[in-house]
Amino acid sequence: MESTVDGTADDGLAETFWSVARRLRHQTRTTLEPWGVTPGQSRAVNVLVRHGEMRLSELSEHLRIAPRSTTEVVDGLQERGLVRRHPDPADRRATLVVLTAHGRTVAEAIRSARFAEGERFFAALSPADRAELSRILDKLRE
Repeated sequence: MESTVDGTADDGLAETFWSVARRLRHQTRTTLEPWGVTPGQSRAVNVLVRHGEMRLSELSEHLRIAPRSTTEVVDGLQERGLVRRHPDPADRRATLVVLTAHGRTVAEAIRSARFAEGERFFAALSPADRAELSRILDKLRE
């Protein structure tokens, strides 16, 4: 891949970004394999760790996915014993999702593994480059 005058790759900055994102997604899937958890399920676990028990509809909003997809994510987590469902005492038609004790243990193990994965992934960057990349990505996330 040759660089252009402005330093971007010939196939464009966006394509380079997506290439790096694909590598990181692949590495994440590999990191999650010991727990049999998908990246989407891992995101759901992280939301539940941060916010506690919640309705499926609220989890859908946090994950920015359709309610049907959230049901499938929660089904997979429940099959692994990481979450449980129970009726919402305020509205028995609604269902709450909560992490189990095993789910909290797995969440912590995943968090540690993902942190180590990130350290390995970004090891080629100097601390100054990491700080600059973080600044740039935060700006793009706004």
